[in-house]
Amino acid sequence: MQRLKFNKSYFALTVLLLLTEIVIALFVHDRFVRPYVGDFLVVILIYCFVKSFLNLSVWFTAVSVLCFSFCVEITQYFNLIGKLGLQDSGIAKAVLGNSFAWEDLVAYVAGIVFVVIIEKLCLTNPNCFWYRHTGDQPFRLDTFKLHFS
Repeated sequence: MQRLKFNKSYFALTVLLLLTEIVIALFVHDRFVRPYVGDFLVVILIYCFVKSFLNLSVWFTAVSVLCFSFCVEITQYFNLIGKLGLQDSGIAKAVLGNSFAWEDLVAYVAGIVFVVIIEKLCLTNPNCFWYRHTGDQPFRLDTFKLHFS
């Protein structure tokens, strides 16, 4: 199996999720969408980014993204940005975050569970409600069909 393979569909989802995250960061200043939906979506964004370039299993990718997300959150717990002297760096704050919250871990798990459920349901069902499985391409935007029946 070829591991390095560009997948346009996952890349398109990555771009869409990145734009969504940017809109949330710039324009949403509430106590639910920005902290929780943003964290829920960011693991899906990372998952789609990885799947854009690497042909890895759903489980391996999902667990790897979750571990990576937990590691980033742990760096916040130990104030790594402050210890590295980067507390005034906007880029460092954007990439690593600046405050630990247990709720973030829950949002990460929820996002990954969502990904795994959707991937597993749709990989085993060629008439999945949000995309059609086509051969070795588990998700293709050009065959996207939404079924309400």
